[in-house]
Amino acid sequence: MKLLRVGPAGAERPALLDEEGTLRDLSALVPDVDAGLFADESALKHVRAAVGARVLPTLDPTGLRIGPPVGRIGKIVCVGLNYHAHAAELRIKVPAEPVLFLKAPDTVVGPDDTVLVPRGSEKTDWEVELAVVIGRTARYLETDEQALASIAGYAVANDVSERAFQMERGGQWDKGKNCETFNPLGPWLVTADEIPDPQDLRLRLWVNGELRQDGSTADQIFPVAQVVRYVSQYMTLYPGDVVNTGTPAGVAMGQPEPKPYLRAGDVVELEIDGLGRQRQVLKEA
Repeated sequence: MKLLRVGPAGAERPALLDEEGTLRDLSALVPDVDAGLFADESALKHVRAAVGARVLPTLDPTGLRIGPPVGRIGKIVCVGLNYHAHAAELRIKVPAEPVLFLKAPDTVVGPDDTVLVPRGSEKTDWEVELAVVIGRTARYLETDEQALASIAGYAVANDVSERAFQMERGGQWDKGKNCETFNPLGPWLVTADEIPDPQDLRLRLWVNGELRQDGSTADQIFPVAQVVRYVSQYMTLYPGDVVNTGTPAGVAMGQPEPKPYLRAGDVVELEIDGLGRQRQVLKEA
């Protein structure tokens, strides 16, 4: 299933995109696409049955905003330097263990919402990433099979980053990762049963129509299952939590001088096979 949330920011309602590409209203069946839905197998079965019976009302997509596909996210765990080619472009040694950092849930916006260039920013960067949405509580997982079984689905994320704030202003990475609007997510959450191999997905990103990133999750240093299993050793993952699994080569920071960092007016478009496409216009904060 392709689950999504539509409507004004803060007032989104649950929806579904069916196999014919028709937008369907889920609000009579479930209150939201969130932890409550992922953790309730009977609710998910009810939604699947309604899809099969073709009884869900349609929604007119004209002028309808698509919001983040997950409501009330608990936490966003991110993996840095998780692609061989990305580590190579930055001339950084491949890490022995996953590099983890957190983004605040309030950085999340819809896939086509405006992204704000922070005040004083000169190095705002892009990062197309595969986002994993957790569907069941995961703590101290022992096997990759357990890790994959804990995943509700997958989505496209743009892990927008301000590199000077991240690398040059002291402390850890938080200042460069948690600026307002720095985690566009969506358009859909594609349930895990529709993604047979998360290590076989192509990721691409364009800036002003120019292809900047073109990679595959096959290049991940730590595959999705290993990442989820690893994270569960250090923190408990709950339904509705999100794990951003890293970005392939092609970020602005890895380019020759003058590095093409983002400015107000730039347009960023990104997509992952089967998971949909995003488009953001940048503006000054």
